[in-house]
Amino acid sequence: MNMNILEIRNLCKVYGQGETRVDALKNVSFDVEQGEFVAIVGPSGSGKSTLLHILGGVDVPTSGTCNIAGTDIGKLDETKLAIFRRRNIGLIYQFYNLIPILNVEENLTLPILLDGKKPDKALLNDLVEKLGLKSRLSHLPNQLSGGQQQRVSIGRALMNHPALLLADEPTGNLDSENSKEIISLLRKFNKENNQTVIIITHDERIALSADRVITIEDGQITRDSGKAGVIAS
Repeated sequence: MNMNILEIRNLCKVYGQGETRVDALKNVSFDVEQGEFVAIVGPSGSGKSTLLHILGGVDVPTSGTCNIAGTDIGKLDETKLAIFRRRNIGLIYQFYNLIPILNVEENLTLPILLDGKKPDKALLNDLVEKLGLKSRLSHLPNQLSGGQQQRVSIGRALMNHPALLLADEPTGNLDSENSKEIISLLRKFNKENNQTVIIITHDERIALSADRVITIEDGQITRDSGKAGVIAS
């Protein structure tokens, strides 16, 4: 039986105060098991991006807990959180966030080098093969198509065997053909490596391809399809 890789309890996030107060998240609670492929959907301003930033250790909750792989990340100081994030969380962004002066291989191995470690050559070669980037290793990001840049972004996020792979609108900047390819790749790593994937998306087709869909509206979970497509009460 798979263990919970993520446990969220009564998560609240408040911005501002008085008349400018915004309750971005209101008592959000859910678990994700290792190996799940989860889509988080909701309208703009629903709180889904705030949730992703907290899961990624980029933002901190006002109250509640975010437990990833047995660690309550809210209890970590800034330095420990940065290390934890680098080692346990892979982030994929809509606009790739590649370093423009580094080539593909350097972008892929950057998280490992920042951690003071030597890149795992076997893993690097495996990722490059699966991502179809073998002939692109010496290319700079501006020499790549959007789809290729996003594949580099996926590879970089997977170089540390992360507990969680978080993708923020990963196909939002791509055409439909490249979008299908990127989701297919994420699915491949999810199935073959039991990689836990959480995607924030507006794209209904992506949501439908997920094992589970969590809908957020006005900072609250309004629907959770569960793993078997059963609506949680």
